[in-house]
Amino acid sequence: MQVIKTSIEGLIELRPQTFKDSRGSFLETYNQPVFNALGLPAQFVQDNQSFSTKGVLRGLHFQKEPFAQGKLVRVITGKVMDIAVDLREDSPTFGKYEAFILDSEISNMAYIPEGFAHGFVALEDSIFSYKCTNVYNKACESGIIWNDPDLNIDWGISNPIVSDKDQQLASFRDLYPQSVT
Repeated sequence: MQVIKTSIEGLIELRPQTFKDSRGSFLETYNQPVFNALGLPAQFVQDNQSFSTKGVLRGLHFQKEPFAQGKLVRVITGKVMDIAVDLREDSPTFGKYEAFILDSEISNMAYIPEGFAHGFVALEDSIFSYKCTNVYNKACESGIIWNDPDLNIDWGISNPIVSDKDQQLASFRDLYPQSVT
């Protein structure tokens, strides 16, 4: 598995080896010993999957302690722009984001550690899959509005389709007032 480091510590892109022949293709998306060797969590406790039509934006979501979640994300079909925002207040990249194009044609994935907000926009009709290091807990769910002016995320799309719930999320400044000058 190829590991591509990002500008944010702990956030990585993974590219598994794909084996193709006349029958189709095969790839390994998770292997506990490989993840252990990479220093990544090897225990995932919940798998989630969503379908989004082109133009749908989901996020930015996260769970607070004690139910913070690390996520291994990928697309099964389609293509998305995936965004991870560092919310670790002791991190030198706190409040910074990284963008990935996750594409089912290359089967790349991203590992997003605990302490990040996460969202994506579907660039094509897409089935999105993510493995989580902790279970969903409604009392710990939180989020940041997708078009937050302090984060200034370039989603690469105008007029996304955003749920009413996600339109009501807090601003980065509301959640972390001490961090925005």
